[in-house]
Amino acid sequence: MKNYETLVDATNDLMKRGYTANLSLDGDTIDDKEKDIRMTADDFEIDEFYRFEGPSNPSDMSIVYAVSSSKYNLKGVLVNAYGTYADDSSSALAAKLHHGQVSHNLHGDDRPTAYVSRKP
Repeated sequence: MKNYETLVDATNDLMKRGYTANLSLDGDTIDDKEKDIRMTADDFEIDEFYRFEGPSNPSDMSIVYAVSSSKYNLKGVLVNAYGTYADDSSSALAAKLHHGQVSHNLHGDDRPTAYVSRKP
């Protein structure tokens, strides 16, 4: 995974790499309003994600997702808050967005430790 200085840098690079749909979170779906597409947790994959913290305010936290859907033949960017201002999505969508379902794609230091299963 790449390392970006800012949320804008990440978004711009993802768009250059084909993640052109502007996605938004709407309750229990991720939507491409331009194409009138509403995706549930089963309709998309999270290919990459990048967390950012505000330089002057640690509660200013956001995350950029690179999302793809073979069902709808689209690749797009979703920007969402985490921490204090996190969404209140359904449990399936929240699990996917909060990395429980993408952890298997990550290795070493990239793995979010809060979601790594540790067996004795």
